[in-house]
Amino acid sequence: MTSMTKTTLVPALLATLLFTAGSLGCASAPPNPNPRAAVPLALAPSVDLPRFMGRWYVIANIPYFGERGYVGSYVEYALRPDGDIDDYFFGHQKSFDAPLEKKTLKDWVIPGTNNAQWKARPFWPLAFDFLILDVDADYQTTLIGYPDKQWGWIFARKPEIDEATYAKLLAKLDAQGYDISRFRKVPQRAEQIGQPGFQ
Repeated sequence: MTSMTKTTLVPALLATLLFTAGSLGCASAPPNPNPRAAVPLALAPSVDLPRFMGRWYVIANIPYFGERGYVGSYVEYALRPDGDIDDYFFGHQKSFDAPLEKKTLKDWVIPGTNNAQWKARPFWPLAFDFLILDVDADYQTTLIGYPDKQWGWIFARKPEIDEATYAKLLAKLDAQGYDISRFRKVPQRAEQIGQPGFQ
C-alpha cells in the first residue's frame, strides 16, 4: 500500500466510524411523543467537579450500541493533573459470570458551563456531548443527557435506588422533554436480568 493510499484511507475510515456511530444511535429511535421534545435541555446550574468524581452505577439508560446488553455496569471519573477527566466504563456482557470489561474515555469540561457540560472522547476525533442535567444536593444521584434526547442515563452512587426516587428522576427527564418510555433499568443483580423494565 502506498503512503498516499494510507493517507486517504485513514480519514475515510474515521468518517465511516463517525457515520456508523451516529446511525446506530438513532436508527431505531421512534419519534419522541413528549410535547417538550424540541425544547433544548437545561443544564444543572453548577457542578462541584471534585464531588462529582468517583463511581456512579448505571441505574437506567436508553439502550444504545455502546452499552446495550451490559449488566452490573458503572462508571468512574477521576480528575487528571491537566484538568481533564479520566472516564472509565465497566460492565459484564449479558451475564455476571462474563468477565468485567473496561472502556476508557477522556473527557473535558466546556468552559462557561459551570462544569455541567463535558465532551467525552473514546478515540480521536470522535467526541460526544455529556450534559449533566441534574445532580442532587448530596451528589448521590445524577441525570446525564444528550442534546437530541436520543441518549440518556440515570446514575447513582449505590447499585440500586428505591422506586420513589427512580420515579422522581424519570419525572425530571420527562420535564426536560425526554420520552421516558424508552428508559430501561440496567440489571445490578443476576436475578434482575430479563425482568420487566430491565434491559
